[in-house]
Amino acid sequence: MQGKLKKKNATKSRPVLHIRPHSRKRKSPVQCQAETQSDYRTRSKQDVRIVVAGSTGYIGKYVTKELIKRGYDVVAFAREKSGVGGKQSSEQTQKDFKGADVSFGDVSSKDSLRKTAFSEPADVVVSCLASRTGGKKDSWAIDYQATLNTLEVAQETGAKHFVLLSAICVQKPLLEFQHAKLKFEEALQSAQGITYSIVRPTAFFKSLAGQVENVKKGFPYIMFGDGHLASCKPISEADLASFMADCVEDKDKVNEVLPIGGPGRAWSAKEQGQYLFKLAGKKERFISAPVGLMDGIIGCFDGLTRFFPGLEDSAEFGRIGRYYATESMLVWDDKQQKYVADATPSYGKESLEQFFERVMKEGLAGQELGDAAIF
Repeated sequence: MQGKLKKKNATKSRPVLHIRPHSRKRKSPVQCQAETQSDYRTRSKQDVRIVVAGSTGYIGKYVTKELIKRGYDVVAFAREKSGVGGKQSSEQTQKDFKGADVSFGDVSSKDSLRKTAFSEPADVVVSCLASRTGGKKDSWAIDYQATLNTLEVAQETGAKHFVLLSAICVQKPLLEFQHAKLKFEEALQSAQGITYSIVRPTAFFKSLAGQVENVKKGFPYIMFGDGHLASCKPISEADLASFMADCVEDKDKVNEVLPIGGPGRAWSAKEQGQYLFKLAGKKERFISAPVGLMDGIIGCFDGLTRFFPGLEDSAEFGRIGRYYATESMLVWDDKQQKYVADATPSYGKESLEQFFERVMKEGLAGQELGDAAIF
């Protein structure tokens, strides 16, 4: 595995692995001072101001509500038209985040950030910013540049700690959004005067929910290959939000890269389908799609991109689909050159089984897949 591993207890579940990247640069005196000056942790939570960037995103809204519930002085920073397709109004955002200072602006503009989110000094920044689609331009605009804008304005205004929502898949980067996220991680780790916690979750429950309704109706479950090409230990949105809020409070998570999954075992696509059919009381029906089919589609789009540049993202979306079909969302062990489920930390209360049982009964309200849906 890349870097030196250091085990810490996250919950009663499997311990959290704190990854210390081997490429980390020697800290300057200013960075060392930032590590030791944790003044905000000694104050009452209501006196600790936290800016949440990306507060209306899928995970961002859970994180914002968790921080409000814990009693922090929360600034929920968002676009005036937010949510999937920009359908959520500013009025709805204000209703959603009762108890927070809701601020509207543009993360692509440092000036906007200064005048709105950071109009008053903040102690902590929690960034849940992420590209909506994983397209090339959007990835660099949001996962890197907008997040860097937020960091630099936070530094200007004296913020002491930065909690970043990243992704476990950056440990094996093949996609544009992964490279963008990694470049920002490097900028954050070398930033002056501010500490960090980089959270790399596995899969979210919603990313595994796309075929629930089809299974309930008796339609086949679609998988790639034999259904065991990749596995994951997904984490619920609420549990991930709780972990990120812990990163604001816990000193043992300062200047750490933190892979995190949910409680329970790792699941392959075939095992997920089998469990859904069991819950639905339906006979198992699977359609196996060859990975080579995706390779052919990607190749076609790559060829067409030379003549039609607008198709560039279509090829990238194909690569994203292939990546998630063939790469596990688990900790990658460099020495063994494989993904290791037992090395993937567990945290939280809700298991994938409980989630599947709930959505089978109650439906998928709140689990909309939005722009990044594959199935």
